[in-house]
Amino acid sequence: FKAYLEAELADPESPLHEALNGIQYTYDMNLLVYTKNVDGKIVLSDAQELLQELMAKFMGMDMSGMMNNGSSSNMMSMITGSANMGSFKVWQEMLPGENGAPINDLIYKQYDLVYGSWPNSYNEIVIVLDQNNELDDMSLYALGLKSKAEMEKVMQAAVNGTPLPVDGKSWSYKEICAMEFVTLLPGDCYTLSPDGAYYDLRDTEAGLRYLYDNGTKLKVTGIIRLNEDAVAGMLTGSIAYTSELTKYVVENARKSGIVQAQLSNPDKNILTGLPFKAEDSDMTAEEKAKLFLDYIDALDEAGKAKAYIKIMSIPSQQQLDAMVSATLGSMTVEQMRAMLIQETIKQTGMGEQEITAYIMQMDDAAVIELVTSLIVEGVKQQTAAQAQAQLGNLPTAQLVMMLSEAMQKFTTEQCAAYYDVVPEFSEQSYEEMLIALGCVDLDDPATVNLYASSFENKDVIVQMIDEYNAGVDETKKLQYTDYVGLIMSSITTIINAIAYVLIAFVAISLAVSSIMIGVITLISVQERTKEIGILRAIGASKRNVSNMFNAETVIIGAASGVVGIVITYLLCIPINAVIYYFTGLGNLQAFLPWPAALVLIGVSILLSVFAGVIPARSAAKKDPVVALRTE
Repeated sequence: FKAYLEAELADPESPLHEALNGIQYTYDMNLLVYTKNVDGKIVLSDAQELLQELMAKFMGMDMSGMMNNGSSSNMMSMITGSANMGSFKVWQEMLPGENGAPINDLIYKQYDLVYGSWPNSYNEIVIVLDQNNELDDMSLYALGLKSKAEMEKVMQAAVNGTPLPVDGKSWSYKEICAMEFVTLLPGDCYTLSPDGAYYDLRDTEAGLRYLYDNGTKLKVTGIIRLNEDAVAGMLTGSIAYTSELTKYVVENARKSGIVQAQLSNPDKNILTGLPFKAEDSDMTAEEKAKLFLDYIDALDEAGKAKAYIKIMSIPSQQQLDAMVSATLGSMTVEQMRAMLIQETIKQTGMGEQEITAYIMQMDDAAVIELVTSLIVEGVKQQTAAQAQAQLGNLPTAQLVMMLSEAMQKFTTEQCAAYYDVVPEFSEQSYEEMLIALGCVDLDDPATVNLYASSFENKDVIVQMIDEYNAGVDETKKLQYTDYVGLIMSSITTIINAIAYVLIAFVAISLAVSSIMIGVITLISVQERTKEIGILRAIGASKRNVSNMFNAETVIIGAASGVVGIVITYLLCIPINAVIYYFTGLGNLQAFLPWPAALVLIGVSILLSVFAGVIPARSAAKKDPVVALRTE
């Protein structure tokens, strides 16, 4: 899709040139940026790791496996919001501009440069302030201006609901721009020891200091702030960098020795030495069995002996079924509940009353299912303990011989089943390992963010995506949901319904007004019959009489239109005050453009003239003699 976009933008006739304000590609990689905090300690300039520690320490929540899904992000935002801790995403890439420009014009429009200069190179960054010239606590920690101890006090106060005195600290723009940040390439963090193993230098203070002193320095060139006219800004982080930094990290990460070693060994994790597990979603039993046999053949004698003990530690399905059947058959549901209560208390450490209330409200089927899982787990542990006791002290050579004899009797199904539990695989896949080492492909982004130049041009982008989908197979089609389009279509339907009702009322009002103008003009004609006769007698033509009444209706229409416009402008003042009072939105205002006001005055005149045509013609047709006799 990235290639398709670039091909479209290379075409001067493509509608995307007008429809897009910018394109941003993101990749599955995290910047490793370090700084020195107020204590002189080198810390990772990242709020995510700190937030995990604080959640685990003060709230007993393990967030390590939840950081990448949206629901947990929303939950953490609610928790940290009460503590003024802000967002845990501190570093953010700015939207690049066109023709290789580092920053898009949208950034310039939304943000004011309050100090320094905008970044122009890959190693230049800016600090993003809110409209009060402030930074939240997480940003201050990432900048190194708050220590971990201070952050713990903030979280403790938020958890306990106790007030925390504001320290009132402030920093000058010059002090902020003098701060130092260092970014590390993931591959450079590892060193190869003489024994052939890789060690992470960040695990020791000396190693981390070495990396910090030899890393790529990042310079704070300026400080920006969301301007007063912007409704919202596109930067949610507090430290912004250009896409050139992303390109620098990606292009140089591939050059590191550990990345080259991993690329040369696609079958095993270069850090742990464990093989990568093949994707087995579509694998047959024969394929799994072959992989298992190949795995055993590749092991040395010690590995084969260990594998045999592990195989003997796995109970057969017949053993599991027999034990489950015998145990469940000898217990009542009440006994199962009692057993479940005791095991749950032992595993969770929760109170007996709370667990009992929870277990008692379960139906019988759920109780039996949970007890069955407990029995199965118990059988597995017992079998493993017995195998270790019986085989653990046997010589390695004897265990290898016993494995060889046993494998001759294994069926294909058994080998396939053992493939899922016996081999030790790397916890990370090959692709995940490359990403962790910073090795990603610039032509294969994780996400593509398209910024439309207007709401109407959003449809042009949607049409472009549909055209792309039409030219690729089913597995490569882009699936998207136009949330804004769905919301706006619903709002548009409601607004259109209201507009039709208002149009009906306006049409009725205009019809009634036109009739009333006609009636008033007709009454005026009847009351001025003698005047009409005098005008005709002294030489006025029928056209003169008709034009006189037409002129009157024009004056009436113009005067009423002007009065209506003046009243509208006067009413907009209190209406806008009420809207601002309830919404707080300064840009949401009722107003009447001058061109529209002139059109409305013209409509008023036309309707008045139209309504006065019949009475004017009636006045022009009156006989002068008859008119003079009228009193």
